[in-house]
Amino acid sequence: MPEGDSLHRAARRLQPLVGQRLEVESPNPRGQATGVAEQIDGRVLESVEAVGKHLLLRFEGGIVVRSHLRMTGRWRIEPRGTQRTGQPWLVLRGDALEGVLWNGPVLTLEARPVRRLGQDVLAAEIDLDAAVAWLRGAADHRLGEALQDQRLVAGIGNMWMSEALWAIQFSPWAYVRDVSDETLRDALAAARRLMQESLETGRSRRRIYRHAGRPCPRCATIVRSRGQGDSNRTAYWCPGCQAGGGPPGE
Repeated sequence: MPEGDSLHRAARRLQPLVGQRLEVESPNPRGQATGVAEQIDGRVLESVEAVGKHLLLRFEGGIVVRSHLRMTGRWRIEPRGTQRTGQPWLVLRGDALEGVLWNGPVLTLEARPVRRLGQDVLAAEIDLDAAVAWLRGAADHRLGEALQDQRLVAGIGNMWMSEALWAIQFSPWAYVRDVSDETLRDALAAARRLMQESLETGRSRRRIYRHAGRPCPRCATIVRSRGQGDSNRTAYWCPGCQAGGGPPGE
């Protein structure tokens, strides 16, 4: 699933369309069914903002479009009139460029703000102490689950959770109640640093994500993976150098 850095990257790509009156269409029948295109066609795009894993496009008249990419969605920016194969969910046509949403999954008109989210881990400024306090509210959850709970901190998914905890040498299986404030702060700071690096370079350096069965690059212990929580999101960890325990039954 695209994580916060991918959404911030998409927001940057769409910035050239801000301030323009757009022609909008939904070639894909599923995109048409959302009713979004007809509501924003001919309106000025006032801003594009990434909030956690959500992309919010604000149009004149107080209309807000929310895009969530889930596993398959992608935003592209292309020259106006580009010939393409397939049916995108949404095309935002400006003077010289087009913003194109492929495989939309979630595309809605928002009459009110997005449900309460934690601080965006990639916000220009973040209060790590406040974020730690929010994580404390998930005391009975595993650390890996809590870091992915968008109500506590927005933008982190299983890839950056796994990479951040590997970087600070702590297990995703520890219960939050057993983790120190310092470790929680370190985990958030590591996720922020890694995601900022990905946002700026366009490259995601993966040391452990999707490396199950391979030697850990730090200690050579075999990397493991297992689903966590009700959502069964896969956690990757090294049992040799990440402190804090393993999954249930181990």
